[in-house]
Amino acid sequence: MTRDVERTDDGRWIVVDGRRWRTADPALPDDVRARLLHHLGVARSAVRTSRGDDDAVAAARARVQLAKTGLGERGAPWWDQDEAERRTRWETALEQLEP
Repeated sequence: MTRDVERTDDGRWIVVDGRRWRTADPALPDDVRARLLHHLGVARSAVRTSRGDDDAVAAARARVQLAKTGLGERGAPWWDQDEAERRTRWETALEQLEP
């Protein structure tokens, strides 16, 4: 199934099926983006496979939140952060995801 993805003129949002979603921080280095996306995929998979184990689901959802925050899709909007705050955001997420 292919979805039409439209971007807002300011580049901050994508629109999928009429719903607006924040885009990842465009300042993310490619290797950082790849690592965070890997963690996001693993965490989403864990949410699906942990059904029935409330503690495991909660832990997996926390990892999804952390990865999405590192990507800039959640938390303080990346466009309101200076370069140092943006770097701190993704470095902190990776430190917590890769202890």
